Amino acid sequence: MIEPYDAVEIIRSKRDRAELDDAQIDWAIDAYGRGVLTDEQMAALAMAILLNGMDRREIRRWTQAMIGSGERLDLSGLSRPTADKHSAGGVGDKISLSVVPLVAACGVAVPHLSGRGLGHTGGTLDKLESIPGWRASLTNAELMRQLEKVGAVICAAGSGLSPADKKLYALRDVTGTVEAIPLIASSIMSKKIAEGTGALVLDVKVGTGAFMKDLDSARELATTMVALGTDEGVRTVALLTDMSTPLGRTAGNALEVREALEVLAGGGPSDVVELTLALAREMLGAAGRGDVDPAERLSDGSAMDVWRAMISAQGGDPHAELPRARETRVVSADVDGFVVRLDALAVGEAAWRLGAGRTRQGEPVQAGSGVEMHAKHGDEVRAGEPLLTLHTDTPERFERAVVALEDAYDIADAPVPQPPLILQRIR
Repeated sequence: MIEPYDAVEIIRSKRDRAELDDAQIDWAIDAYGRGVLTDEQMAALAMAILLNGMDRREIRRWTQAMIGSGERLDLSGLSRPTADKHSAGGVGDKISLSVVPLVAACGVAVPHLSGRGLGHTGGTLDKLESIPGWRASLTNAELMRQLEKVGAVICAAGSGLSPADKKLYALRDVTGTVEAIPLIASSIMSKKIAEGTGALVLDVKVGTGAFMKDLDSARELATTMVALGTDEGVRTVALLTDMSTPLGRTAGNALEVREALEVLAGGGPSDVVELTLALAREMLGAAGRGDVDPAERLSDGSAMDVWRAMISAQGGDPHAELPRARETRVVSADVDGFVVRLDALAVGEAAWRLGAGRTRQGEPVQAGSGVEMHAKHGDEVRAGEPLLTLHTDTPERFERAVVALEDAYDIADAPVPQPPLILQRIR
């Protein structure tokens, strides 16, 4: 077979800031799936896209080509409406673990197809795999049965669902191209559209610990994704949320599962509870169940019941002891005062260096590693009191994690106002 295009020509076109036409995009995605366009060539094309961008038409066609590389699920036969959410990456972001069973407890089925960690941000599947026995891979038939019976699924996208994105997602993680807005938007939306959900709420992070460092770029990403979803008939809304400070008090896999369980039990850190409820209300409203108060489902235990059923259905033991790291090290305050800054990126990089993330495709992560935060923005501390506890199975990792945290926090004589958690809503 003679290929209609040459990969190098397409790379050069985007390198030189030209627009790719529909046929070029269709071929590039198809050829990558067939191995004709190699990982090295796709890495070069992804870098060119990161540096030079894509217009709205290119992004839409790239997304459609990713969807077209596989199958689309049909959830119309379920007995309840469907909604999903997606976070565009953050530090300590365990919201999916709490919001999926919560929304299901309110009568809306949630088919949450998730991924693994990208760079310094944690992956929902990596977190759940710290639960003994839990499995991320389900067949389409298993997914549908679980959605009908339990109402909640968190699993990996099947091999038939946007397979081109699955390859590209892993490649971006190890080639410095995670932050490209066209690739973020098309990656997220190709999977979410292909999974067949009727409504989608996007949590787009803004700040040092997010891929989008400023409000303008976050707004651009959110607006792009909302348009992609709306064009495909999915009721889509986005919240821009602050990620200058980590969410909650933990960053790491099993550490974050424990914290999500606190929320499902009716407790947990106030910021995690606030965002869980805000996203749940958006999901319920988009699915036509805006009359249900999700806060009641946290307090009456029904959200926890759905969590246990969801974990059990995927082979996990919801009552099992979660892994703990073999080694810990405490980082203490050196002066009295109030914490006025705790940098999310520094905490995320420290957790990654401790073993919570990966440096190459397929590398295992440590279930118990990560960072525990004893003091955050606004908290008063005394010299010598713990600020952070570092967790890892390999103590030789401590030094590099400590280096990452050297400029992570500021302590002042008086507290300063904290920015709101939810910055903007985009429809």
